[in-house]
Amino acid sequence: MSEQNIEQLVTDMAIRVKEASRSLAILPTAVKNKALLETAQMLMAERPYIAGENEKDLAAGKEKNLSPAMLDRLELSDKVIESMVTGLREVATLPDPVGEVTGMKRLPSGITVGRMRIPLGVVGMIYESRPNVTIDAAALCLKAGNGVLLRGGSEAIHSNMALAQILRCGLEEAGIDPSVVQVIPTVDREAVNHMLKLEDFLDVIIPRGGEGLIRFVTQNSRIPVLKHYKGVCHVYVDQDADIDMGVEIVDNAKTQRPGVCNSLEGLLVHRDIAGSFLPAVAARLDAQGVELRGCPRSCSLIQSMVPACESDWGREFLDLILCVRIVESMDEAIAYIDRYGSKHTETIITNSYPRSQRFLREVDASAVMINASTRFNDGGQFGLGAEIGISTTKLHAYGPMGLEELTTRKFIVYGNGEVRC
Repeated sequence: MSEQNIEQLVTDMAIRVKEASRSLAILPTAVKNKALLETAQMLMAERPYIAGENEKDLAAGKEKNLSPAMLDRLELSDKVIESMVTGLREVATLPDPVGEVTGMKRLPSGITVGRMRIPLGVVGMIYESRPNVTIDAAALCLKAGNGVLLRGGSEAIHSNMALAQILRCGLEEAGIDPSVVQVIPTVDREAVNHMLKLEDFLDVIIPRGGEGLIRFVTQNSRIPVLKHYKGVCHVYVDQDADIDMGVEIVDNAKTQRPGVCNSLEGLLVHRDIAGSFLPAVAARLDAQGVELRGCPRSCSLIQSMVPACESDWGREFLDLILCVRIVESMDEAIAYIDRYGSKHTETIITNSYPRSQRFLREVDASAVMINASTRFNDGGQFGLGAEIGISTTKLHAYGPMGLEELTTRKFIVYGNGEVRC
């Protein structure tokens, strides 16, 4: 397909989404919920079809020598499909934020002013690997009254188009114009380049993928971008931490699913507990196949630990590799996180209430946790239902983005003939 034809294709799709989104913004909640539930039912019924299309992508990925982490993200297993179905049903049960009115107050001028929650408009999603994002993004955008133009990665083209067909059928069964959700059917990168220029039709761009993709989108978009560069998450083990608890949390945060953005990448240990904690956690992680890369003091305690190089600090491995550093104090731990963290998720393991509260106040991240695994920074785990992504910038959302984060608010005014003096 020529560059001109690609531009025309993407522009036409964006125009159709924009036009369809106007009616979506005022749809009754029951109609939106019906579309979600119909889509969930169709996903279950069409599992063999989805698996067949996904296998085409997996086979191509193996030929291209995609990493195990990338293949894991790409696979639409029965478990992943069931998770998508659960997400759709959960979003259907969530309160509809659209039309919510808050803060009404009468002012001295006589007018009454409040704010009404409204859709953002049209969301452009650009994402890699995970085809389940097609369903998660469509579900949240639909419930929040937004149209959505989706552009998945070339490695998932067959899976994404299969899911797009199921979404279309679900929308049609509910009587909704299927143009409100569209998946760009070409793998040509020019589709992304042109999409980022369509500020007349798209209201926000949300990229999900590797740091390279997100930096490219941020640097080239004419449209506001909600971004998340990478997930460099840390656990700080305080001087009076419960060692058994700490070992469990670090193990879960690192090994449950190492290829995702809320997995653990850096372990900071207070010097007063390092001698007892590091041997215990190293034994657990060694049994799980984790490679530890540490500072000189850490290596002196754990013989199997590999000396870390400068580039290891602040690195997103997305693999069974973990950096370890012994710190003198909480001050040093917080300074390290400020320098090397990515504002995603930071955890403290401690039995000290004052230090836990200080950590909450002083550490800047989209989620700061006390005695809990970094793996909990997730829309579903936070009660938002499926998430469209995790924002590590503060405008206009910070952290997992659920329904409310896909809306904004406008001022509404009630008067009785008042005029401004």
